[in-house]
Amino acid sequence: MRVLGIETSCDETGVALYDSEKGLLGDALYSQVAMHAEYGGVVPELASRDHVRKLIPLIREVMTEAGLGLTDIDAIAYTAGPGLIGALMVGASTGRALALSLGVPAVSVHHMEGHLLAPMLEETPPEFPFVALLVSGGHTQLVQVEGIGRYTLLGESLDDAAGEAFDKAAKMLGLDYPGGPLVAKLAQQGDRSRFTFPRPMTDRPGLDFSFSGLKTFTLNTTNANRDGAGNIDDQTRADIAAAFEEAVVDTLAIKCRRAIQQTGYRQLVIAGGVSANARLREKLEAVMKKERAQLFYARPKFCTDNGAMIAYAGCQRLLAGQESDLTILARPRWPMDTLPAI
Repeated sequence: MRVLGIETSCDETGVALYDSEKGLLGDALYSQVAMHAEYGGVVPELASRDHVRKLIPLIREVMTEAGLGLTDIDAIAYTAGPGLIGALMVGASTGRALALSLGVPAVSVHHMEGHLLAPMLEETPPEFPFVALLVSGGHTQLVQVEGIGRYTLLGESLDDAAGEAFDKAAKMLGLDYPGGPLVAKLAQQGDRSRFTFPRPMTDRPGLDFSFSGLKTFTLNTTNANRDGAGNIDDQTRADIAAAFEEAVVDTLAIKCRRAIQQTGYRQLVIAGGVSANARLREKLEAVMKKERAQLFYARPKFCTDNGAMIAYAGCQRLLAGQESDLTILARPRWPMDTLPAI
């Protein structure tokens, strides 16, 4: 089965063609980062308009890369949520209309399920069951995964997601949007031992997260190290970035270890934009080695939003006989544990 995947949940337009027997046949991605950087964050209306401009050309690009025509598509998968309602509507309406015109089935895909299954695109994928850490700009969750659609939420952020905290810390340090990768880059030049930041909610039982206090601590530390003119030297900025990153990574690692111990599973999957963070991968590799467990993640290009993960996730549900009706579905909020099991 050849499935065209469409991802338009936020500020990246992703398209991919996945074959259930041959794997990924083509993928393309357009990022709106440069456009939104001027405003310091995503402007929903601008994001929606840009998806309208880019989606059809990207579909043509992917089909050309695969050496196939639209009539060679067996089904369409599109992101239906969670995300920005306008952006979701672009992908959902395009996907639904294309499927109708081709006379093929369509399936709506949960954005975070796409992220969770992205490591399945690698040469050595994880096997069910496993624990998944979903960590992005909008989500920080630990999920017990017994199979596709068989999810139990173990813990989540009670306030800011880890990715959101990274972006806010970047703004405090005078870095551009998106701030997460820039904080990580700056942290490489910093002394991780100069400042000691808290590891929130690690001194109590449970698997929930909270990063709002860490964000406030970062702001106070930054302000306390400004000179009389309100400036902060480059080395201090790097040291604060390093301390912040280390605190987030340690917090995530501590909770992941607890989840592995609690479930008894021997596999941990990390997915979402923050899973591309090199320090997080390094720390979790060490922790999982001590627990005699394995760590799995997608290649960097499939950690951020992309069409390949949507095509793959949609293909699995289509192969199981699931498809969506003619309703154009877009759900800004959509609990993943409400998804039907395969």
